[in-house]
Amino acid sequence: EWTANNLSGKKAQKTLLDIADTPISPELIPANEDGSISQKTEDFIGPYELHDFFLYHFMRFGAPPEKIVFLAQQAFREKYNDQEIKKWLRTFLRRFFSQQFKRNCLPDGPKVGSISLSPRSDWRMPSDASAHIWLHE
Repeated sequence: EWTANNLSGKKAQKTLLDIADTPISPELIPANEDGSISQKTEDFIGPYELHDFFLYHFMRFGAPPEKIVFLAQQAFREKYNDQEIKKWLRTFLRRFFSQQFKRNCLPDGPKVGSISLSPRSDWRMPSDASAHIWLHE
């Protein structure tokens, strides 16, 4: 949105804002007849901005759940209440651990930035790792 509002002409701005306003959904589910999207991924896994925040602090700093919750409360106090932050952090942790097998099957690719979830570079985690300890913290 920032690029659309600050660096784009009117025509490009309209297109970029339309793209940014389109909810992300599973690509195999077609839109309804009226063009609306029936299944929105964020409805199931939570806001992407929280997931990005959780992932960054979890991976970059190894922050435990209580610290991530505290930081998210400070960063998003105007937007999400404590219960929402905790709910989506539990969802994030459960999905992060349960989906490790998918990362283990990834083909080799470039490392972009200082954090990598590739099992062939920085990230070492067994496919059957459990989120149990993290969820009870």
